Amino acid sequence: MDPQSLTIAATRAAVQERRTTATALAEDFYQRIEKQDALIGAYLTLSKERALAKAAEIDALAAKGRELPPLGGVPVAIKDVMVTRGVRTTAGSKILGNYVPPYDCTAVARMESAGAVVLGKLNCDEFAMGSSNENSAWRPVRNPRDLSRVPGGSSGGSAAAVAANMAVATLGSDTGGSIRQPASFCGVVGLMPTYGRVSRYGLIAFASSLDRIGPLAKTVKDAALVLRTIAGRDPMDSSSVDVPVPDYVSELGKPVRGLKLGVPKEYFGEGLDDEVRKAVETAIQKLATLGCEIVPISLPHTKYAIPTYYIVATAEASSNLARFDGVRYGYRAGDARTLSEMYRRTRGQGFGAEVKRRIMLGAYALSAGYYDAYYLKAQKVRTLLAQDFAEAFKKVDAIVTPTSPTAAFKLGEKVDDPLAMYLADIFTVTADLVGIPGISVPCGETKERLPIGLQILGKHFDEATILQVGNAFEQN
Repeated sequence: MDPQSLTIAATRAAVQERRTTATALAEDFYQRIEKQDALIGAYLTLSKERALAKAAEIDALAAKGRELPPLGGVPVAIKDVMVTRGVRTTAGSKILGNYVPPYDCTAVARMESAGAVVLGKLNCDEFAMGSSNENSAWRPVRNPRDLSRVPGGSSGGSAAAVAANMAVATLGSDTGGSIRQPASFCGVVGLMPTYGRVSRYGLIAFASSLDRIGPLAKTVKDAALVLRTIAGRDPMDSSSVDVPVPDYVSELGKPVRGLKLGVPKEYFGEGLDDEVRKAVETAIQKLATLGCEIVPISLPHTKYAIPTYYIVATAEASSNLARFDGVRYGYRAGDARTLSEMYRRTRGQGFGAEVKRRIMLGAYALSAGYYDAYYLKAQKVRTLLAQDFAEAFKKVDAIVTPTSPTAAFKLGEKVDDPLAMYLADIFTVTADLVGIPGISVPCGETKERLPIGLQILGKHFDEATILQVGNAFEQN
């Protein structure tokens, strides 16, 4: 079977109709990983035993003529910030280099219950902190479309695995753009659900008020299938919300004619690459020809989004990462004479430069005398950003913007300039700060054949509308 054409529905149908087996498919994907991944670097750990056991289970169902579950036999992979029972989980960090969790992340458990075959764990920026996937403690990930370029971050491995046909779909996490920006750079679909739509139980925390789990896939329909599988209340996560989960797949075909799409002027200003602007404007025109009404809007506090994000996210990170101290699990530095020396050495040797930078920024923002000036002020600005979107959504059904100001940049190009790297998230962080859902859909290429993404943002818990708009654009 041609891996390029393997969507979730096509894979499940092939196994259901006995044109292939889930076991043969899994073996085929492992061969492809072996051949390609030395160059790309998308995988950190393979879970072959677990995958083949699940594949055998699915094949037994198909052999009996039973109806397969929604993801029956579909080869998937998981970003290495989600814990997996019995399978090494490192969060891309040396400090968790030997950590084997005793339980499964809820999203992973739901994928497997729906019949998915988990091939392994995917490379990412350390603790999901980064926009280029160069901050992994193990190795950088390369963009399958151009190996000299980054795949985006922090879910770079998740986007690269789908783009290189080394998984049919993957799970990533998004704290400031970490699903949508890599999806844009690698030319795949990336969906960040509303905060609270998908359980975070078993997700290694970076910033707890921002982190979200979502799918990366080849098509909008595949993203909808995965979201339908993993969404819904989970008693293990008090921040997961008990609101009904619609059948996103059956909603996809609804006509988009008459929908009002807002275009914020703040997302089309300086810093936006000309080729990206042109592709996104063309995509917006295409949506207009499909009957959508294009409405110019303003989100006036957008310019404060990056500084607000890098105070809130780093403050929460400094608190969340305090647990990695060499006492209970993970890496512990040797030869320390005192407890405080063991803490210092463990964290000094175990964390990479970007993680240390963010812990220090966050600890500073939370320290006595600076809390009010930084963290409290950032939370107030966050409220202003939320009000901007609330006002906009009184006039429009969804908002369309570029996903990233540029296409994929070169490996090493921004490593020594953290500020330039942080600005790569300028169009994505606002949705994380205000808790709304967003999707990135491929909408063209640069002259160098690098993918460009169109971002569609929606109201809280209205993933159905952004999937509908994304699907209508993709189909046309």
